[in-house]
Amino acid sequence: MIAHDPKSWLPATYRFQRSDTLRRLFPWIIAVCVYSAFVAWLELEYWKLSEDSNIRNISMMHTLLGFVISFALVFRTNTAYERWWEGRKLWGALVNNSRNLAMKLAAMLPEGDSARGYFRIMIPAYATVLKNHLRSNDTRIELFDHLPDDVRRKLDADKHIPNQVAAMMFRQVSNLHKEKKITGEQMLFLNAELQSFTDICGACERIKNTPIPYSYSTFIKKFIIVYVATLPFGYVFNLGYYVVPMVGFIFYVLISLEIIAEEIEEPFGADENDLPLGRMAQSIQAHIHELI
Repeated sequence: MIAHDPKSWLPATYRFQRSDTLRRLFPWIIAVCVYSAFVAWLELEYWKLSEDSNIRNISMMHTLLGFVISFALVFRTNTAYERWWEGRKLWGALVNNSRNLAMKLAAMLPEGDSARGYFRIMIPAYATVLKNHLRSNDTRIELFDHLPDDVRRKLDADKHIPNQVAAMMFRQVSNLHKEKKITGEQMLFLNAELQSFTDICGACERIKNTPIPYSYSTFIKKFIIVYVATLPFGYVFNLGYYVVPMVGFIFYVLISLEIIAEEIEEPFGADENDLPLGRMAQSIQAHIHELI
Protein backbone atom coordinates (compact mmCIF):
# COMPACT_ATOMS: atom_id res chain seq x y z
CA MET A 1 0.00 0.00 0.00
CA ILE A 2 1.33 3.45 -0.96
CA ALA A 3 1.87 5.81 1.98
CA HIS A 4 0.97 9.39 1.05
CA ASP A 5 -0.16 12.72 2.41
CA PRO A 6 -3.83 13.16 1.42
CA LYS A 7 -3.51 16.95 1.86
CA SER A 8 -0.70 17.25 -0.69
CA TRP A 9 -2.13 18.26 -4.06
CA LEU A 10 0.76 19.40 -6.26
CA PRO A 11 3.06 16.35 -5.88
CA ALA A 12 0.17 14.05 -6.78
CA THR A 13 -0.10 15.69 -10.22
CA TYR A 14 3.42 14.93 -11.42
CA ARG A 15 4.42 11.77 -9.51
CA PHE A 16 3.78 8.45 -11.24
CA GLN A 17 3.82 5.14 -9.41
CA ARG A 18 3.98 1.72 -10.99
CA SER A 19 0.20 1.38 -10.58
CA ASP A 20 -0.62 4.82 -12.02
CA THR A 21 -3.30 4.44 -14.67
CA LEU A 22 -1.88 7.13 -17.00
CA ARG A 23 1.30 5.15 -17.48
CA ARG A 24 -0.61 1.93 -18.08
CA LEU A 25 -3.15 3.47 -20.44
CA PHE A 26 -0.85 5.79 -22.40
CA PRO A 27 -0.59 3.53 -25.53
CA TRP A 28 -4.36 3.09 -25.55
CA ILE A 29 -4.92 6.84 -25.15
CA ILE A 30 -2.73 7.47 -28.19
CA ALA A 31 -4.69 4.85 -30.16
CA VAL A 32 -8.01 6.46 -29.17
CA CYS A 33 -6.72 9.89 -30.21
CA VAL A 34 -5.63 8.54 -33.61
CA TYR A 35 -9.04 6.92 -34.05
CA SER A 36 -10.79 10.18 -33.11
CA ALA A 37 -8.66 12.16 -35.53
CA PHE A 38 -9.53 9.73 -38.32
CA VAL A 39 -13.27 10.00 -37.59
CA ALA A 40 -13.02 13.80 -37.48
CA TRP A 41 -11.23 13.86 -40.84
CA LEU A 42 -13.84 11.58 -42.40
CA GLU A 43 -16.79 13.66 -41.24
CA LEU A 44 -15.32 17.12 -41.76
CA GLU A 45 -13.09 16.70 -44.81
CA TYR A 46 -14.15 13.58 -46.70
CA TRP A 47 -17.89 13.21 -46.13
CA LYS A 48 -18.42 16.92 -45.35
CA LEU A 49 -21.34 16.23 -43.00
CA SER A 50 -20.96 19.35 -40.87
CA GLU A 51 -24.07 20.98 -42.36
CA ASP A 52 -26.35 18.03 -41.66
CA SER A 53 -28.47 19.10 -38.66
CA ASN A 54 -29.71 15.55 -38.02
CA ILE A 55 -26.18 14.29 -37.43
CA ARG A 56 -25.48 17.25 -35.14
CA ASN A 57 -28.26 16.05 -32.83
CA ILE A 58 -26.35 12.86 -32.07
CA SER A 59 -24.50 14.75 -29.34
CA MET A 60 -27.73 14.82 -27.33
CA MET A 61 -27.60 11.03 -27.09
CA HIS A 62 -24.11 11.18 -25.58
CA THR A 63 -25.25 13.78 -23.06
CA LEU A 64 -27.98 11.44 -21.83
CA LEU A 65 -25.70 8.41 -21.84
CA GLY A 66 -23.12 10.39 -19.88
CA PHE A 67 -25.47 10.51 -16.89
CA VAL A 68 -26.11 6.76 -17.15
CA ILE A 69 -22.44 5.82 -17.33
CA SER A 70 -21.55 8.16 -14.47
CA PHE A 71 -24.10 6.49 -12.17
CA ALA A 72 -22.88 3.04 -13.22
CA LEU A 73 -19.25 3.92 -12.48
CA VAL A 74 -20.12 5.51 -9.13
CA PHE A 75 -21.87 2.32 -8.07
CA ARG A 76 -18.92 0.27 -9.37
CA THR A 77 -16.26 2.22 -7.47
CA ASN A 78 -18.33 2.41 -4.29
CA THR A 79 -18.87 -1.34 -4.31
CA ALA A 80 -15.15 -1.97 -4.81
CA TYR A 81 -14.21 0.46 -2.04
CA GLU A 82 -16.67 -1.15 0.38
CA ARG A 83 -14.89 -4.48 -0.16
CA TRP A 84 -11.50 -2.83 0.42
CA TRP A 85 -12.67 -1.06 3.57
CA GLU A 86 -14.35 -4.19 4.95
CA GLY A 87 -11.07 -6.06 4.50
CA ARG A 88 -9.26 -3.31 6.37
CA LYS A 89 -11.75 -3.46 9.24
CA LEU A 90 -11.37 -7.23 9.47
CA TRP A 91 -7.59 -7.02 9.72
CA GLY A 92 -7.92 -4.20 12.23
CA ALA A 93 -10.07 -6.52 14.32
CA LEU A 94 -7.43 -9.24 13.97
CA VAL A 95 -4.78 -6.86 15.29
CA ASN A 96 -6.92 -5.85 18.27
CA ASN A 97 -8.04 -9.39 19.11
CA SER A 98 -4.45 -10.64 18.94
CA ARG A 99 -3.44 -7.97 21.45
CA ASN A 100 -6.38 -8.76 23.72
CA LEU A 101 -5.56 -12.47 23.68
CA ALA A 102 -1.92 -11.76 24.49
CA MET A 103 -2.81 -9.44 27.37
CA LYS A 104 -5.20 -11.98 28.88
CA LEU A 105 -2.64 -14.77 28.61
CA ALA A 106 0.05 -12.56 30.13
CA ALA A 107 -2.23 -11.87 33.10
CA MET A 108 -3.32 -15.50 33.55
CA LEU A 109 -0.03 -17.35 33.09
CA PRO A 110 2.97 -16.90 35.42
CA GLU A 111 6.33 -15.69 34.19
CA GLY A 112 8.46 -18.48 32.76
CA ASP A 113 5.54 -20.74 31.86
CA SER A 114 6.18 -22.63 28.63
CA ALA A 115 2.70 -21.77 27.36
CA ARG A 116 3.66 -18.10 27.19
CA GLY A 117 6.41 -18.91 24.71
CA TYR A 118 4.02 -21.11 22.73
CA PHE A 119 1.48 -18.34 22.26
CA ARG A 120 4.23 -15.80 21.62
CA ILE A 121 4.91 -17.78 18.45
CA MET A 122 1.44 -18.99 17.50
CA ILE A 123 -0.56 -15.76 17.74
CA PRO A 124 1.62 -13.86 15.21
CA ALA A 125 1.87 -17.07 13.16
CA TYR A 126 -1.87 -17.04 12.61
CA ALA A 127 -1.73 -13.56 11.06
CA THR A 128 1.12 -14.62 8.78
CA VAL A 129 -0.48 -17.84 7.58
CA LEU A 130 -3.76 -15.99 7.02
CA LYS A 131 -1.95 -13.44 4.86
CA ASN A 132 -0.32 -16.19 2.81
CA HIS A 133 -3.60 -18.10 2.63
CA LEU A 134 -5.40 -15.06 1.18
CA ARG A 135 -2.59 -14.45 -1.30
CA SER A 136 -2.95 -17.65 -3.27
CA ASN A 137 0.22 -16.97 -5.27
CA ASP A 138 2.38 -17.74 -2.22
CA THR A 139 3.98 -21.18 -2.22
CA ARG A 140 3.18 -23.81 0.37
CA ILE A 141 6.73 -23.63 1.69
CA GLU A 142 6.28 -19.95 2.54
CA LEU A 143 3.29 -20.84 4.69
CA PHE A 144 5.57 -22.62 7.17
CA ASP A 145 8.94 -20.85 6.96
CA HIS A 146 8.31 -18.79 10.11
CA LEU A 147 7.13 -21.66 12.34
CA PRO A 148 9.27 -23.82 14.62
CA ASP A 149 10.00 -27.37 13.52
CA ASP A 150 7.74 -29.07 16.06
CA VAL A 151 4.75 -26.99 14.96
CA ARG A 152 5.58 -27.33 11.27
CA ARG A 153 5.53 -31.13 11.48
CA LYS A 154 1.96 -31.09 12.79
CA LEU A 155 0.56 -29.08 9.87
CA ASP A 156 -0.83 -30.61 6.69
CA ALA A 157 -0.03 -28.41 3.69
CA ASP A 158 -2.99 -29.86 1.75
CA LYS A 159 -5.56 -28.68 4.31
CA HIS A 160 -6.81 -25.30 5.52
CA ILE A 161 -3.72 -23.98 7.30
CA PRO A 162 -5.23 -21.05 9.28
CA ASN A 163 -7.81 -23.46 10.72
CA GLN A 164 -5.04 -25.85 11.74
CA VAL A 165 -3.13 -23.10 13.55
CA ALA A 166 -6.30 -21.92 15.31
CA ALA A 167 -7.12 -25.51 16.32
CA MET A 168 -3.64 -25.94 17.80
CA MET A 169 -4.17 -22.84 19.95
CA PHE A 170 -7.60 -24.12 21.01
CA ARG A 171 -6.03 -27.41 22.10
CA GLN A 172 -3.34 -25.57 24.03
CA VAL A 173 -5.95 -23.55 25.91
CA SER A 174 -7.86 -26.75 26.65
CA ASN A 175 -4.68 -28.35 27.99
CA LEU A 176 -4.08 -25.35 30.24
CA HIS A 177 -7.54 -25.86 31.71
CA LYS A 178 -6.94 -29.57 32.22
CA GLU A 179 -3.66 -28.79 33.97
CA LYS A 180 -5.50 -26.37 36.29
CA LYS A 181 -3.41 -23.45 35.08
CA ILE A 182 -6.52 -21.49 34.12
CA THR A 183 -10.09 -21.67 35.40
CA GLY A 184 -13.20 -22.50 33.39
CA GLU A 185 -14.20 -18.83 33.27
CA GLN A 186 -10.76 -17.86 32.00
CA MET A 187 -10.98 -20.55 29.35
CA LEU A 188 -14.24 -19.07 28.09
CA PHE A 189 -12.65 -15.63 27.85
CA LEU A 190 -9.77 -17.02 25.80
CA ASN A 191 -12.04 -19.09 23.58
CA ALA A 192 -13.98 -15.96 22.58
CA GLU A 193 -10.78 -14.33 21.30
CA LEU A 194 -9.70 -17.49 19.46
CA GLN A 195 -13.11 -17.90 17.88
CA SER A 196 -12.85 -14.39 16.49
CA PHE A 197 -9.77 -15.48 14.52
CA THR A 198 -11.75 -18.03 12.51
CA ASP A 199 -14.64 -15.57 12.09
CA ILE A 200 -12.23 -13.03 10.59
CA CYS A 201 -10.72 -15.68 8.34
CA GLY A 202 -14.15 -16.69 7.04
CA ALA A 203 -15.13 -13.09 6.34
CA CYS A 204 -11.87 -12.48 4.44
CA GLU A 205 -12.45 -15.63 2.38
CA ARG A 206 -15.95 -14.39 1.56
CA ILE A 207 -14.49 -11.19 0.11
CA LYS A 208 -11.77 -13.01 -1.78
CA ASN A 209 -13.96 -15.76 -3.22
CA THR A 210 -16.97 -13.60 -4.16
CA PRO A 211 -15.94 -11.18 -6.91
CA ILE A 212 -18.17 -8.64 -8.60
CA PRO A 213 -20.68 -10.53 -10.82
CA TYR A 214 -19.15 -11.22 -14.22
CA SER A 215 -22.14 -9.97 -16.21
CA TYR A 216 -22.10 -6.60 -14.45
CA SER A 217 -18.34 -6.16 -14.84
CA THR A 218 -18.40 -7.00 -18.56
CA PHE A 219 -21.40 -4.72 -19.14
CA ILE A 220 -19.51 -1.74 -17.69
CA LYS A 221 -16.51 -2.44 -19.93
CA LYS A 222 -18.66 -2.78 -23.05
CA PHE A 223 -20.59 0.36 -22.17
CA ILE A 224 -17.40 2.39 -21.78
CA ILE A 225 -15.89 1.14 -25.05
CA VAL A 226 -19.06 1.82 -27.08
CA TYR A 227 -19.54 5.22 -25.45
CA VAL A 228 -15.96 6.34 -26.16
CA ALA A 229 -15.97 4.88 -29.67
CA THR A 230 -19.06 6.93 -30.63
CA LEU A 231 -17.98 10.19 -28.96
CA PRO A 232 -16.16 11.58 -32.03
CA PHE A 233 -19.30 11.17 -34.14
CA GLY A 234 -21.36 13.23 -31.69
CA TYR A 235 -19.03 16.12 -30.86
CA VAL A 236 -16.85 16.60 -33.93
CA PHE A 237 -19.25 19.20 -35.37
CA ASN A 238 -19.14 21.30 -32.19
CA LEU A 239 -15.44 20.95 -31.42
CA GLY A 240 -13.81 20.21 -34.74
CA TYR A 241 -10.39 18.62 -34.34
CA TYR A 242 -10.41 19.59 -30.65
CA VAL A 243 -12.51 16.46 -30.23
CA VAL A 244 -9.29 14.42 -30.41
CA PRO A 245 -7.81 15.44 -27.00
CA MET A 246 -11.28 15.55 -25.45
CA VAL A 247 -12.05 11.94 -26.36
CA GLY A 248 -8.59 10.85 -25.20
CA PHE A 249 -9.13 12.51 -21.83
CA ILE A 250 -12.63 11.06 -21.38
CA PHE A 251 -11.29 7.61 -22.25
CA TYR A 252 -8.52 8.02 -19.65
CA VAL A 253 -10.96 9.05 -16.90
CA LEU A 254 -13.55 6.33 -17.51
CA ILE A 255 -11.12 3.46 -17.96
CA SER A 256 -9.05 4.62 -14.97
CA LEU A 257 -12.10 4.42 -12.71
CA GLU A 258 -12.76 0.86 -13.88
CA ILE A 259 -9.11 -0.18 -13.42
CA ILE A 260 -8.97 1.30 -9.91
CA ALA A 261 -12.21 -0.48 -8.99
CA GLU A 262 -10.78 -3.79 -10.29
CA GLU A 263 -7.63 -3.32 -8.22
CA ILE A 264 -9.22 -2.49 -4.88
CA GLU A 265 -12.14 -4.91 -5.06
CA GLU A 266 -9.70 -7.71 -4.11
CA PRO A 267 -7.88 -6.05 -1.19
CA PHE A 268 -5.67 -8.97 -0.14
CA GLY A 269 -3.29 -9.03 -3.09
CA ALA A 270 0.20 -7.58 -3.41
CA ASP A 271 -0.59 -4.55 -5.58
CA GLU A 272 0.42 -1.07 -4.44
CA ASN A 273 -3.16 -0.13 -3.57
CA ASP A 274 -3.96 -3.36 -1.72
CA LEU A 275 -3.93 -3.72 2.05
CA PRO A 276 -0.49 -3.89 3.71
CA LEU A 277 -1.07 -7.34 5.19
CA GLY A 278 2.63 -8.02 5.66
CA ARG A 279 3.14 -4.83 7.64
CA MET A 280 0.11 -5.55 9.82
CA ALA A 281 1.33 -9.11 10.47
CA GLN A 282 4.72 -7.73 11.53
CA SER A 283 2.98 -5.22 13.78
CA ILE A 284 1.07 -8.06 15.46
CA GLN A 285 4.30 -9.96 16.02
CA ALA A 286 6.03 -6.95 17.57
CA HIS A 287 3.13 -6.22 19.90
CA ILE A 288 2.72 -9.84 21.00
CA HIS A 289 6.41 -10.06 21.88
CA GLU A 290 6.03 -6.95 24.01
CA LEU A 291 2.95 -8.22 25.84
CA ILE A 292 3.85 -11.85 26.55
